[in-house]
Amino acid sequence: MRALLALGRSGSTMPAAAHGPAPQNPEYKALIKSPSWRLGAPLLGILAITLAAGAPLHAQPAPEAAEETAQQFVARVNAELAELRREVATAFWVQSTYITPDTQWLAARASEKALAFTSRAIAESTRFPDQDLDPETARQLALLRRGVTLPAPDVPDKRAELANIATGMEGMYGSAKYCPADGECLGETDIIRLMATERDYDKLLEAWRGWHDTARPMRSMYGRFVELANEGALEIGFPDVGALWRSGYDMPPEDFEAEVERLWVQVRPLYEQLHCHVRDKLADHYGEDKVSRTAPIPAHLLGNIWAQEWGTLFDLVKPAPGVAQFDVTTALEEQGWDEARMTRAAENFFVSLGMPALPDSFWERSLLTKPRDRDVVCHPSAWSLDGEDDVRIKQCVEPTAQHLTTLHHELGHIYYYLLQKHLPPLYQDGAHDGFHEGIGDTLELSMTPGYLHELGLIGEVEQSPGATLNLQMKLAMDKIAFLPFGKLIDQWRWDVFSGRTPPAEYNAAWWRLRTAYQGIAPAVVRDESAFDAGAKYHIPGNTPYTRYFLARILQFQFHRALCEAAGHTGPLHECSIYGSEEAGRRLMAMLELGASRPWPDALELVAGSREMDASAIIEYFQPLMSWLAVQNRGRSCGW
Repeated sequence: MRALLALGRSGSTMPAAAHGPAPQNPEYKALIKSPSWRLGAPLLGILAITLAAGAPLHAQPAPEAAEETAQQFVARVNAELAELRREVATAFWVQSTYITPDTQWLAARASEKALAFTSRAIAESTRFPDQDLDPETARQLALLRRGVTLPAPDVPDKRAELANIATGMEGMYGSAKYCPADGECLGETDIIRLMATERDYDKLLEAWRGWHDTARPMRSMYGRFVELANEGALEIGFPDVGALWRSGYDMPPEDFEAEVERLWVQVRPLYEQLHCHVRDKLADHYGEDKVSRTAPIPAHLLGNIWAQEWGTLFDLVKPAPGVAQFDVTTALEEQGWDEARMTRAAENFFVSLGMPALPDSFWERSLLTKPRDRDVVCHPSAWSLDGEDDVRIKQCVEPTAQHLTTLHHELGHIYYYLLQKHLPPLYQDGAHDGFHEGIGDTLELSMTPGYLHELGLIGEVEQSPGATLNLQMKLAMDKIAFLPFGKLIDQWRWDVFSGRTPPAEYNAAWWRLRTAYQGIAPAVVRDESAFDAGAKYHIPGNTPYTRYFLARILQFQFHRALCEAAGHTGPLHECSIYGSEEAGRRLMAMLELGASRPWPDALELVAGSREMDASAIIEYFQPLMSWLAVQNRGRSCGW
């Protein structure tokens, strides 16, 4: 259920709507370093597993509820949600900020209570035929039913089996280690660090192979997981789990799949140019015997265990090596910026748009520094504990440029929460699951050199072409490189859930998609004894991934529209909406809708369009795209 899940949203840089952190999961610690973790897999996984093991989805409604109208039922669910959310959110907040076995136990009990409520509410909602409902009631019931990511069969033994498989796969991922013959065993955090810093071809390949092999035992488990989850989806009216996930976008599931492909086609030319240049530089570095200038890039050479972002390779592809970059981190340190001053600066960005100052309780209750006396989950996240004014962020703030950016991102979530507090709980969410993260990312794009000068963190300098290209390349190596990966994760799962990809072809289908979309391939044979998809947390964790792809698209579309509202007339990459109340007015109008209207209604308030559009990415990166076209002359691009 979306309203109950919206407890805390990540705002760092990798794959967060709602989450209550799971500190025992090593990926949780690693995710803060990569820009694709957005919608909080830990709590989604906990809640989904609890639902799988909990009450039957088709349990009989309570006798006293039997005569309720649909409108009365929705009103009751909203009232109960408002009360329950505070209890659940508080339990997870304490677990995140004061980690002990006791607080983890309390959080687990709260999640069980939440999912017992969710399963009962979904079961009761089936009493009301859609054709007899008014639009407001019908929408809230649809949001209730679509909030489940792991539907369980209405058979106790099968529910228990599904729960055991789900917890088993997540536990296997969390405890996975690659143990080289001549060294210490490496968990995920260690592998991520190694892939980001090592440049020895053979060492990278061995680490890559070792990590992917840890997922082999999940393969047969996943096939059974798909069977059971599909049974659960069928019982609540969906042909398979993939169709259930795709139903959350105010269009038929098959239309949404085509929509995602359309958006990818818009940005593919820029990705292909970036791929061509990066491949050529890797061939220079490793030699053409290791990296062909015409074939897919070996998957282990892109600075990331999943090849999902390539930013750690920036030194190999920097367009203007002799041009110095702005050193915001040094300025923060030298000027004595602490966590309060950095957070106030982020707040001031939103106030400059005409938004209200944060409530006093935000400053009293947020966690902005790492305590010395206890363990906390330092992963940055934004929280709404009561659906009203009790909003907080949790971030162990350090005086770095990345942390300043993350604070702006987190407050994007916070203001989304505050501006929809007038809505009933079932409507308190993003217009679709890409909106929340898209908003946070949009504000990051306004942190231009001009804005940083306003903060006194850099001097008033004219941006040179070389400096512009360096900034664009650094951004593209993460945001553009991520796009095909962000799309294909769920494309693979949709095909698996629908039966288009049978279990006997899991690995072959995985690499077909990765080669087709990303232009990468394994440097060693990966046969059907492997389960390489399972080496990415979101597969065993059953966390939908298309939201991250959509957020990357929307942030540039939002940015362009808000820049137009602010009266910006120069290149899009030079725009900051800081200080523009007209841009703020448009943004607030969209945020205030929450999920109360179909997402095209919300998008239209900002962009003047009812269609998601990736062309703003091409416009934003035009300097880099033109430069890449020159660099790639004479090269054989494609794969």
